[in-house]
Amino acid sequence: MKRAHSSRPPSLPVTHPTRPTRHIGMHLQGTARTDARVLREARALRDAGYVVSIVDTDPDTARPRVETFDGITLRHVPKIRWRILPGKLGAAISAWRLLYGRVRALLALGVDVYHAHDANTLFAASLAGLVRRKPVILDAHELPYVEPYFQVRPIQRLFYTTMLRVMLPHCAAAITVSPPIVDEIQRRYGGPRAVVVRNVTPYQPPLASNRLRERLGLPATTRIALYQGNLQGDRALDVLVRAARYLPDNIAVVLIGNGPSQAALAALIAHEGVGERVRLVPAAPYSELLAWTASADLGLIIYPPNSSPNVRYCLPNKLFEYLMAGLPVLDSPLDAVNDILETYGVGASVGTLDPEVVGRTIGQLLGDTQRLAEMRQRALAASAGDLRWEIEQTRLVSLYQSVVGANDDAPAGVSPDFAQPASTHSRGLS
Repeated sequence: MKRAHSSRPPSLPVTHPTRPTRHIGMHLQGTARTDARVLREARALRDAGYVVSIVDTDPDTARPRVETFDGITLRHVPKIRWRILPGKLGAAISAWRLLYGRVRALLALGVDVYHAHDANTLFAASLAGLVRRKPVILDAHELPYVEPYFQVRPIQRLFYTTMLRVMLPHCAAAITVSPPIVDEIQRRYGGPRAVVVRNVTPYQPPLASNRLRERLGLPATTRIALYQGNLQGDRALDVLVRAARYLPDNIAVVLIGNGPSQAALAALIAHEGVGERVRLVPAAPYSELLAWTASADLGLIIYPPNSSPNVRYCLPNKLFEYLMAGLPVLDSPLDAVNDILETYGVGASVGTLDPEVVGRTIGQLLGDTQRLAEMRQRALAASAGDLRWEIEQTRLVSLYQSVVGANDDAPAGVSPDFAQPASTHSRGLS
């Protein structure tokens, strides 16, 4: 039946008032443009419809104080390069002047929530939040105040830990990088139970590469065990050098990176006479890193677990970079790393840092081509599935939706569930 003609004019589209765009003010003590985690989180929130500004400290005085970087506003607080008075009093005055500059920069943002990257910025963010009556989120990149630096400074450690116990219960939410750190932060400092947002790499399809062999002039038959990252004292890199004596002739250990231990490692390599089996390669640009990683056969995370709780509970970027490149991983007893390796069947663990045991274990793993191939396929599958930033960022965005609300222009498909990442070998961890 034909519908009767209506004389009414066509109705206009129904419009609904939209919420004002939420503005997030991040703060970190270092430089934002070189911090991969900070930039990943800022971009994820930007893509979810939030406005993001970052207050950081940039030593490059040639940069403007305020600039836009990848759609994110950066507001730089200059480092204090001179002291009014000498000694500890002068240092304290300089520290308070720097704190004042950071709080002032945070107050100038006019944001809806303050996001403190690490405990060393929580005081400034909390002051700004108190003045503006805005919520504060702590993003703990590691377990605060347990490093050896604080163990030999008990008064300083007592001051900082007491401050954190006072401030953290007033935070709207907390974030950290691995499940065991959640429990430790809760036990030591209280406050809201942290949500895990791991340092997972944005997904990149697998690629074929031979960069390391070409760079070092190694034959195609050489198998490469790779460490990539900072060359520093709490990474047991000296163990890898000494382990080279026990490697088969067709295996080389490659250390990619820069850091304070570089000269000492070069001297140890010469002293041990393993220059053909242990190679040092300068750090690669992050945009090219995966191509270098993919040219190795095994990833190494042989850290001394008893050096600090942060080493034992770490879940470093390199783990996910290794897996995305298809590298099985050999680690020492590191709780969160072991959990990933066991859950996905993508590696093995060595129970001691004895160089002979480490060397022979590397040799056995690289000599078992079938096992390596199976672990490689599982690593690539895990990276294409659970272990990629595109999955991880949903917990971050959902947490923000719970604290300050969602923007109407946020992309569809963001899950409201920000539960902790699943684990089948939690050993009592969350």
